[in-house]
Amino acid sequence: MKNILVPTDFSAESHHAYEVALQLAQQTGGSVTLLHVLEAPESATPNFSTFGGPVNGAELPNSTGGMDQLFTIKLMEVTKRRMHQLKEEAATLVPGVSVQDTVEVSRIGTGILTAVEKYDIDLVVMGAQGHGAIEGFFVGSNTERIIRLAPCPVLSVKHPQSGFDVRNIVFPSDFTEEAAAAIEGLRQVVAAFPNATLHLLYVASNTDGTTAEQHIQVFAERVGLTNYKIDVVNAVRTSTGIEQFAQQVKADLVVIPTHARTGLSRLLQTSIAETVATSAFPPVLTYHLKS
Repeated sequence: MKNILVPTDFSAESHHAYEVALQLAQQTGGSVTLLHVLEAPESATPNFSTFGGPVNGAELPNSTGGMDQLFTIKLMEVTKRRMHQLKEEAATLVPGVSVQDTVEVSRIGTGILTAVEKYDIDLVVMGAQGHGAIEGFFVGSNTERIIRLAPCPVLSVKHPQSGFDVRNIVFPSDFTEEAAAAIEGLRQVVAAFPNATLHLLYVASNTDGTTAEQHIQVFAERVGLTNYKIDVVNAVRTSTGIEQFAQQVKADLVVIPTHARTGLSRLLQTSIAETVATSAFPPVLTYHLKS
């Protein structure tokens, strides 16, 4: 996870994500690509791709598209200044970490997915707001769309992190055969934070705690997990149980694998990951199982 993309709308949430991404890049020796997606008017020039004057190899045309095009050009100038400020901030906070900036003129979700492919991104770190957000880049639907469609892991950040020092990782699952396919991704996360305690969490309604714990123990031994604790929570809704437990243990990170296919483990359902990512307090990392 060394090539990190941070979409930004210059909001508090996106800045929280930016700070986390910079710390991750510093820890892993990675780099950060800072992205702003500009939803320009339909009649404005649609082919801005990066800063610096020329666009797609050609200079910007003279202002022949009326006020919409003029507005877009002015907005690009303001955006460039704000991105430059963020890069200067990174140079102060994490000297030595490479940060590049880019702009896509597109729908928000499409622009992010385009950048993931264009820059060969390993991890998207993005701010998230709950469903009650009225405006902003990261209303729930945008975050959920990236979680659902991005080919790489997505780390959703909602609150400021005073040093992204991961000590408690929550991994919710029902520990079925299908869930075993998620372990390779989990191992990569654990390897990145070797001092963290892994909480293997089972959430169900009216479950027999002892039986569930035994089942998790067998699962953990079979897949070779170490330095873990087993936790069983009763909750009517799986997402609610995950959120409440994460707060209870002061989790620094929640890790949820997903799969778009139906008929698999219910804790691999993308809808649960989306809900937790936009609701839970700590950062939430989601990743897709390989087909």
